[in-house]
Amino acid sequence: MAQTVIEFFYDSISPYSYLASTQVDALAARQNAVVWWRPYFLGKVMEATGNRPPLTVPAKGKYMFKDLQLWSRYYGVPVQMPANFPASTVSAQRIGCALAAPRAGDWAKAISHAYWGLGRDISQLDVLKAVAIQLGWEGDEILALAQDPTAKEQLKLNTEEAVQRGAFGAPALFVGDTLFWGNDRLPLLEAFLAGKL
Repeated sequence: MAQTVIEFFYDSISPYSYLASTQVDALAARQNAVVWWRPYFLGKVMEATGNRPPLTVPAKGKYMFKDLQLWSRYYGVPVQMPANFPASTVSAQRIGCALAAPRAGDWAKAISHAYWGLGRDISQLDVLKAVAIQLGWEGDEILALAQDPTAKEQLKLNTEEAVQRGAFGAPALFVGDTLFWGNDRLPLLEAFLAGKL
């Protein structure tokens, strides 16, 4: 029986992408699905759809800090507010675009954890290199991918595709044409895969 594909559009700037990334592989395994990691640029998605970052809405920003701590405890994963939020994730996202499975997923989870779990500044190339080395990869090779023209173009294409398909925030998870937006939609995604919806 063919595995169902979950397309996981993410930006490592998004704490909810990070939270969902800690859960989606287990969900996929339970439902005989496979995750395709699709890096995109959240800023451009929001710009194209008229969405606004939570921190630009004071009440929403205040709520988000508390919400992240609740999810942290619920999932049993570390979450901390990075000192340099928001950081530029362009290099990290381009690297993700250049990697094939399973390394694409390993990178997505590791880079998000470095930022949201450990508070490291993922806009810095030495941090990206250190994450690559921790994964057992050649650091300079991985850094070079951030300047690869194909990776740059792929990030742009992924972003445009996500908008065309209806994404407006992160994470945006697609099963075919059906969009599940946000970490808190994972139970609905699983019920959908199980044929309950």
